[in-house]
Amino acid sequence: MSRFFTTGSDSESESSLSGEELVTKPVGGNYGKQPLLLSEDEEDTKRVVRSAKDKRFEELTNLIRTIRNAMKIRDVTKCLEEFELLGKAYGKAKSIVDKEGVPRFYIRILADLEEGKKKMNKNNAKALSTLRQKIRKYNRDFESHITNYKQNPEQSADEDAEKNEEDSEGSSDEDEDEDGVSAATFLKKKSEAPSGESRKFLKKLEDEDEDSEDSEDDEDWDTGSTSSDSDSEEEEGKQTVLASKFLKKVPATEEDKKAAEKKREDKAKKKHDRKSKRLDEEEEDNEGGEWERVRGGVPLVKEKPKMFAKGTEITHAVVIKKLNEILQARGKKGTDRAAQIELLQLLVQIASENNLGEGVIVKIKFNIIASLYDYNPNLATYMKPEMWQKCLDCINELMDILFANPNIFVGENILEESENLHNVDQPLRVRGCILTLVERMDEEFTKIMQNTDPHSQEYVEHLKDEAQVCAIIDRVQRYLEEKGTTEEICRIYLRRILHTYYKFDYKAHQRQLTLPEGSSKSDLDQVENEGEDSAVLMERLCKYIYAKDRTDRIRTCAILCHIYHHALHSRWYQARDLMLMSHLQDNIQHADPPVQILYNRTMVQLGICAFRQGLTKDAHNALLDIQSSGRAKELLGQGLLLRSLQERNQEQEKVERRRQVPFHLHINLELLECVYLVSAMLLEIPYMAAHESDARRRMISKQFHHQLRVGERQPLLGPPESMREHVVAASKAMKMGDWKTCHSFIINEKMNGKVWDLFPEADKVRTMLVRKIQEESLRTYLFTYSSVYDSISMETLSDMFELDLPTVHSIISKMIINEELMASLDQPTQTVVMHRTEPTAQQNLALQLAEKLGSLVENNERVFDHKQGTYGGYFRDQKDGYRKNEGYMRRGGYRQQQSQTAY
Repeated sequence: MSRFFTTGSDSESESSLSGEELVTKPVGGNYGKQPLLLSEDEEDTKRVVRSAKDKRFEELTNLIRTIRNAMKIRDVTKCLEEFELLGKAYGKAKSIVDKEGVPRFYIRILADLEEGKKKMNKNNAKALSTLRQKIRKYNRDFESHITNYKQNPEQSADEDAEKNEEDSEGSSDEDEDEDGVSAATFLKKKSEAPSGESRKFLKKLEDEDEDSEDSEDDEDWDTGSTSSDSDSEEEEGKQTVLASKFLKKVPATEEDKKAAEKKREDKAKKKHDRKSKRLDEEEEDNEGGEWERVRGGVPLVKEKPKMFAKGTEITHAVVIKKLNEILQARGKKGTDRAAQIELLQLLVQIASENNLGEGVIVKIKFNIIASLYDYNPNLATYMKPEMWQKCLDCINELMDILFANPNIFVGENILEESENLHNVDQPLRVRGCILTLVERMDEEFTKIMQNTDPHSQEYVEHLKDEAQVCAIIDRVQRYLEEKGTTEEICRIYLRRILHTYYKFDYKAHQRQLTLPEGSSKSDLDQVENEGEDSAVLMERLCKYIYAKDRTDRIRTCAILCHIYHHALHSRWYQARDLMLMSHLQDNIQHADPPVQILYNRTMVQLGICAFRQGLTKDAHNALLDIQSSGRAKELLGQGLLLRSLQERNQEQEKVERRRQVPFHLHINLELLECVYLVSAMLLEIPYMAAHESDARRRMISKQFHHQLRVGERQPLLGPPESMREHVVAASKAMKMGDWKTCHSFIINEKMNGKVWDLFPEADKVRTMLVRKIQEESLRTYLFTYSSVYDSISMETLSDMFELDLPTVHSIISKMIINEELMASLDQPTQTVVMHRTEPTAQQNLALQLAEKLGSLVENNERVFDHKQGTYGGYFRDQKDGYRKNEGYMRRGGYRQQQSQTAY
């Protein structure tokens, strides 16, 4: 025996090794020191050097075992505590998980927690709510892993079991290859009569071999499993005595190797037999009874809730009582809204199966649609696609029932006590407002469009639902026209108008162009008989609202939508007259923000319409308020500015975002700015040329002047890139009277792609724009160079600006009449003779100097009066006397006084 392991005395034999007085001495060390005595507990404990991976995974396994025990007894509080500890332990093992990958047993417990949280005991509602929220939030990082596990949970479990088995077999093979035989075999050979501790240790090794054969499947929340005591015994059984690590190994023989190989084969065969037997039993259970196999804790079929007890007679009173019970839980904390909707749908099926009548079904349908709207308690969140589709289908089914049964009357003014749901002899009366449901549906559609990315395919798919929304509104409109009140008809008409006013009707526009400008009423009636286009529809709906509506808001919205529709279809004079007659601009500041946004959109569309008609001054005036503010995007409800976000709190920002207009209603802001700047250029450049030397000239457009100053401050002037640079370059060319260069900057491929091609009649707009540039360039040329000419031929001007002679004659005549140009027309020679009454440049400078000196003297007098403390004292009297003398001189008193003085 090796000297490393000795007993109390050297004379004891090897057979007397009892383990009670096991002594260790260092080899070659000092034998005079007191030997180290190992107690019974220390002898059974094995010193194992484990890796960090094993330590972390063992910690996770222990916590998972505790969670599963809490799941079996449905202890929510314990499950919550252990789940928090599990998250912390996983955080500690994050570095190992990044290398090795997320372990399967961790994904399994997360999936089981997610599926089993519905089965927990709901007595402790607070702990259950907290657990649900934490599981939902935590599982977001493992969605892909959990999805893979749910698709094939059995395969995942088998992979883990095989992996564990291979690991255990691999470790046992290594031990046998290195040591020859196991520690148990060695001790059996070395000790013919083992002591009590040795026998205990051998028993543990045998138990370990038996326990390692059984691999338990994953357990669901409600299935039973072995207790945690057996797990602790397995851990103890895996340990070996300290002495076995240091005892001399005996080489394994061929017989031992064959025995070990046979033992492994028997173990694998037993495992396969047990697994096949268990599968056969499960198949028999599935065939024979109502039980269904559940894999990985995920139920394949959800059990339907029981509405009524077995044998209950289904009557109207029973169904209404059940409906009231379901509705009583509506809005309460902890109520499962999805389950509530399912119960109501199941109640509809029961009512239809038992032929309880359409009145009961209509009442339940009203509550189903209301529950769908209440599914999202937060106003900012929008309906999920499946809930939205359910809502549309349910409203259509409700309308089918109402149209098929004219004897059913619905209304919010019907009291529940006066409802008649089953008495066929009298008309059925159901409490509920179909108009309110449709208005809420329209608001939900707007909310869906607001919260969807406008540049995604999903937005296009949602936009296709507008056809269904309009069809439902049309059906409700026809229903209310028969049975609704005037107020309800006005409200549904407004909904129809809001889905029509912004759409460009190409067929109606072409039909309008074919009619003469002064069309009679018979012509319009003939157009209406051919088919009701959007213009006729808008006219009919809006006129009904103008005549019947008693609320200012609906009438105001209808007028604005009507003006917008006129302007969109280039009916400028009708739109302008309707705006001026309504006087909305006088009190629109008192309206609510959505109506103000609609007013701003209408004014912008009105300005664009005037620009298309060539009325640049009207277009500039209509767009001035929106563009001069610098907040066009915000005023039109198309987004929030970053600087304005800092001035609002979070709640105000949410309210503002809910007011935003969906993307398909947006007006192109670049087109809007270009129309405004071009209109300002056509007005400002001739005005600047006419008042170049006037120090008191006013600005027509501050924003246009700002763009000019920005262009002048640039150190390098390259080719224009942006829309603003094109307008600035065109303005500089127009200043010089070069209309061709101005035309090339305004109308080119870049500007066509960005702006002009977006108009419905792009060629017509471009032709109008070229004509306007030629006319205003002619006016600018005459203002700028009139001092150079004594006379100029109108034919020369006509050739220079490529305008016909009557147009040139008309422009020059207007300038002379308005006293803008000091000249006269010589009709026989067709020339313009300049009068040269304009002051020269030197005279203009002298006049400016005199004005500045006068203002300087006046300012000095005011400063002196302020220092003296008597503002306007002596100098005021002097001025008053001067004024009196001035008036006296005007009456001839100065001459008389002068003659008297001389006499």
